[in-house]
Amino acid sequence: FSSWFLLLLVTLLLQLLTHYSILVNGEYHCSDATVVYECCPGYMKLDGMRGCPAVAPIDHVYGTLAVIKATSTQTYADTSKLRPEIEGPGSFTFFAPSNEAWELLEEDVRSNLVSNVNIELYNALHYHMANKRYLTKDLKNGMTIPSMYQDLDLHIHHYPNGVVTVNCARIIHGNQVATNGVVHVIDRVIRATGSTIASVVEVDDELSTLSDVLLNAEMADKLGEAGQFTLFAPTNAAFEAMGIDVLERLQDNKDVLQALVKYHVLNSVQCSEAIMSGTSYETMEGSDLDIGCDGDSLTVNGVKMVLKKDIVTSNGVVHLIDRVLVPNAAKQVMELVETSQSTFADMVSELGLSAAMRPEAEYTLLAPFNSVFTDEVMSIDQDDLRLILENHILKNKFTLGQLYNGQRLETLGGRYMRVFIYRTAVCIENSCLVRGSKEGSNGALHLMRTLLKPAENSMYQILSTHGGFKIFLSLMESAGLTDLLKQEGDYTLFAPSDKAFASLSSSDMALLKRDINALRTILLYHFNNGVFIGGGMEPRVTNLLKTLQGSNLRVVATNSSVSVNSVLVGEPDVMATNGVVHFIDQTLYPAGDHYELTVIPDVTKVTRVIERQPSLTKVTRVIQGEPTVTKVTRVIEGEPSITKVTRVIEGEPSITKVTRVIEGEPTLTKVTRVVSGTSAAHCLTLYTS
Repeated sequence: FSSWFLLLLVTLLLQLLTHYSILVNGEYHCSDATVVYECCPGYMKLDGMRGCPAVAPIDHVYGTLAVIKATSTQTYADTSKLRPEIEGPGSFTFFAPSNEAWELLEEDVRSNLVSNVNIELYNALHYHMANKRYLTKDLKNGMTIPSMYQDLDLHIHHYPNGVVTVNCARIIHGNQVATNGVVHVIDRVIRATGSTIASVVEVDDELSTLSDVLLNAEMADKLGEAGQFTLFAPTNAAFEAMGIDVLERLQDNKDVLQALVKYHVLNSVQCSEAIMSGTSYETMEGSDLDIGCDGDSLTVNGVKMVLKKDIVTSNGVVHLIDRVLVPNAAKQVMELVETSQSTFADMVSELGLSAAMRPEAEYTLLAPFNSVFTDEVMSIDQDDLRLILENHILKNKFTLGQLYNGQRLETLGGRYMRVFIYRTAVCIENSCLVRGSKEGSNGALHLMRTLLKPAENSMYQILSTHGGFKIFLSLMESAGLTDLLKQEGDYTLFAPSDKAFASLSSSDMALLKRDINALRTILLYHFNNGVFIGGGMEPRVTNLLKTLQGSNLRVVATNSSVSVNSVLVGEPDVMATNGVVHFIDQTLYPAGDHYELTVIPDVTKVTRVIERQPSLTKVTRVIQGEPTVTKVTRVIEGEPSITKVTRVIEGEPSITKVTRVIEGEPTLTKVTRVVSGTSAAHCLTLYTS
C-alpha cells in the first residue's frame, strides 16, 4: 500500500508541475515533460493487486544499474573492468548516463572510448563517480565534488525549480540507493573540465573575434577567474553580420566595449536543462536578458540564436550564439528609439534634425509615441513642425536621475524648458515622462505622451489675449494684484472665466471692489506657489495645494480630467513663463470665510450698508469789542439725540472770535431689501467695521 501511495503521489506531483509550467510559463520546459505510469525502481507489481506492492532487496551499484535500466552503462562497466569495483565494498555515488544519453554521444567519441577500453572508457566512467554517497538533497547549488578520475571536479547546480545538474547533465532519476552507494541517472555523458571560459574562447577558432574584443575590453582576465558565470558567446559570423563600421565604433570606446561584453555574461551558471520559458536574468552589465526555450532550442530575448549549448568550464558554462547582443549602453541615442516611437525617428530624419546632431556630441531625446502624430499634427507646415520637434531634442545628456525640480533644459533650437518633480511623476513643461527611459553611449531617451512646447507668454498675456477673463483681470487690478500675473516666478493659477461672474450685477461688482481686503482674500485663494500640472498630481487621490491666501485647495486628477474643490477644470495645463494656468468657470472661496456667493432659489436678499459722516456744524462769529475773552459752554439735550454745543469767544484788541461746535453720534443705517422674483438670484453679504 505504501509503495502504491508513493507512486500515486509522485504521479500527481508530476501532473501538478506540468500544469504549473503551462499556466505560469505558457509552455513546457525545453526538455519534454513526460508522465510515466510505472513502478519506481525496486518496486514491482503483483497480479491481482493495485499499485506496486512488492519490493526487492537493494543491490550493489553494478546490480542497481540494471534495476534502473541503465544497461548501457552496466555493459561499459563490464567492458572496462570497472565491475569488480562497483560490486565491492565502498560508498560510491554513480552519475550513470541513460541508454539514450550514450546514443546521443558523437559516434567517433563513443568508438574511441570502446576501442581503448582499458584506459579511456575506464577513466570516463570513473569521472562519473564520486567516492562518497550523495543524495540529491546533499547536492547544493554551486558545489564541486571531486570525481574518482584524478580528483577532477564535478560541477553541481541545484536550481530553484528542483532541477539538479552535474556538469549541466540533468538528473532524470535520482536517489536509487544501493548497498555500496547511490545511483543517479543523468541525460547525457559528461566530460572532464579544466579550462576557464577565457581559455575556451581563446582556443576556439569560431570565437577569434570575441577573443579580440575581450582583450580590448580588458575582460579576458575576469572570465579567467574562479566564479560562476554564463557566457553567451557570439561567433565570428555574428560580428560580421553586425557590420565592420559598428564594430569599429564600439572598439573606439572602452566603456562601451565593456558594456557590450558584460551584456553577454551572467553572474550565475545557467545550464540549458534548467532554463524555463520566460525567465529573466540580470547580466553583468546590469540589464536583463530574457532566456527561454522553443522546443529544444534556447531563445535569448525571444530569438532562437543558440548554436551550441552547455560547454562546461571550470568557472561556468558557454553557449554559442549567432548574433551580437547590444545593450542600450552601447547604442547611439537614435538607436534607442523603438517601434513605438518610430514616427518620431522618421520625422527627425526627414526634417534634417538627425543630420544636425554631431556624432561627438551628447543629446537627450524626448520621444513621443506614434499616437501623438495625428493627422492634424502631420498637416502642420514642415518648418513649424521642425521647430516643434527641435523642442524634443535636448543639448547634452540628461538621465532620469539627473533631472531636478526647476531645472532649465536647452533644446536643439536654443529654447529652454522647465523640469517639475512630483511624488509619482517627472514632467517637462506640461508633459510627463512615461516609464522606460534609456541611456545610450552618447545620450538618453525619455518617452513622452504629448508634444512639448516651451512657454512663451506670462499669465497676464495669456489671460489678456484669451479675452474670456476680463472681469478677473479687472478685479485683479482693483485689488492691486495685477503685477502677480506679470512677475517672474513659478505659480499655479486656477483662473475663473467671465462665466464665473455672470450672475453678479454691476452694483454687486462695485460692492465687491469696494472692500479691497475681502477681494484680495478671494483672488489670492486662486493662486499657489509652485507649478502643479494635471499629469504630475498623484491620481485619484485628494492633493492639497496651499494657496497664497493660506488655505488649501483640494485637487483631484484622473487620466482624463482635473477638478479643484469639486469644480471641473475646463482647460488644464496652459503653460506660462511664470507658471501654469488652469481655466475654470466658477469662483473659488476659502472655506469658513464670509465672502461666498450663495445661491438661494426665488429670493434675492440684499443687505445694503449706508454710511455718512457725523454731522458737524462749525460757526465762526466775529464780534467787535474790548479785548476781553468770554468762554461760554451751553449743553442742549433732547430725545432721541443729544447735541452738545461749545462756544468759544476769543478776540484780539477790539475783536472777539467765537467758535461753536455742534457734535452728535454718527448715524448708521442698515437696510435689508428683499426682492421676490422667478429666477434664481444671489446673495452678496459684505461686512464692514
